[in-house]
Order: sequence, then C-alpha cells, then structure tokens
Amino acid sequence: MSYKRILLKLSGEQLQGEHNGGFDANRVQWIAEQIKPVVEAGTQVAIIVGGGNYARGAQLAGNGIAEVTAHNAGMLATIMNAITAADVFNASGLPTRALSNVEVNQFIDQYTYRRAISHLQKERVVIIGGGTGRPFVTTDTAAVNLALELKCDALIKTTKVDGVYDRDPVKFPDAVKYDQLSYDEALSNENIQVMDKAALGMAVEYKKPLIICDLLTDGNIARAARGELVGTTIRP
Repeated sequence: MSYKRILLKLSGEQLQGEHNGGFDANRVQWIAEQIKPVVEAGTQVAIIVGGGNYARGAQLAGNGIAEVTAHNAGMLATIMNAITAADVFNASGLPTRALSNVEVNQFIDQYTYRRAISHLQKERVVIIGGGTGRPFVTTDTAAVNLALELKCDALIKTTKVDGVYDRDPVKFPDAVKYDQLSYDEALSNENIQVMDKAALGMAVEYKKPLIICDLLTDGNIARAARGELVGTTIRP
C-alpha cells in the first residue's frame, strides 16, 4: 500500500553528481524523473536537502570562523540547493516549490506549515532548505523534525549503498545487510551509522518509520513510496 505523504532526505553530495563539488543539473534532473511516478501515483512528496556540496559547518569552523557562523554558512548552502533543484524539477515538468526555514525572502519563500501543506495538496513537490533554521542541528535531525511536523507516513533517506549493514560495506566486503531493523538495534550498535543519534532518537520517540536505500538504483524511490521492501526499513 502506497504512503500518502513522504519526506525524502537528499544530501548535498548526491546533488553534486559526478563532480567534486557544486551542483550537477543532470543528476538532479534524473532525480526528478525518479520522483515523477511517485507524485503521479498520488503520494505527496516533501524533500529536505543538505548542503555538503558547497559547505559543511563542521568543516568550516576554526581559523577565525566561529562555529555559529560556520553552521549558518552550511544552512545557506542548503538554500542554494533548494532553489536550484526546484528550478530543475520545474523545468523537467515536475511542479515544485522551494521553501526556506531561514528568512531570505528576496530569494526563496519562507517555510510555514500552512504554505507547505497547501503546495503538497496541490500535488507540488516541496523542497525545503535552511535545515531547522538553527545552528548545531544536522539536516538529518531537520528531516525527522519536518517528517513529524508534516505528518509524513515515512522518511526516506537515500545513500550511496543499498541499505544498512552491520559494518561499513566499503571497508568490509563480508558486511551483512539488514532488510529490517528495530530502533533499539539501530541505536545500540555503534557500527550502524544510519543518521546522527539525535535524529534517530527523535524518530524512536515518535515511532516514525525510516527507509534507508540507494539513490542511484532506478525506481528505488517509487518502490519505497509504494511501501515495498527496499533497502533497510527501521521501525518499532
């Protein structure tokens, strides 16, 4: 059974495609094509984007740059991704609106719950930048927060691998993939780095299902939105 509404988490690294940084419009157009069948099937799609393709707050801090300033720069990077991705989506025939949790009204509309819901109900994709609007909070935590606020049925986080493993599959070829995980297992196993513990703890508290899957497998997002077993599902 398809989910009525999903929150999709895209990292900045995924938006840079094959480049070492910046924004790859061809990759983002491909992502738009992956989302089209989800919307056509009647599922509402909200997206939160990271900004690591331009700036990461944790890496910028130091050498005279205050931590708060570094985190603010990281949030600005996510807004850059939101407005450019929205343009590519719209040009690809996928009606989309970009919203920001940080007030930059000259460039992007301010996020409000009412505005986001209105766009979703009009079958528009909503791309949200600016994280939570506060420093020291990751986009993973912002994703869970927004999934709760928008009453999304599930949060889909796309990664470079096809799910969650008992250890790093890049370093350990014999790593074992989980099809399903409980919240307790995801929290207690230090080798499982699904998302930061603050984000995972919030998902646990509110029993929000998490789906971790590979972005670049054709059809993965649509299958996950239909409720099929894709990647790894984390639930109670």
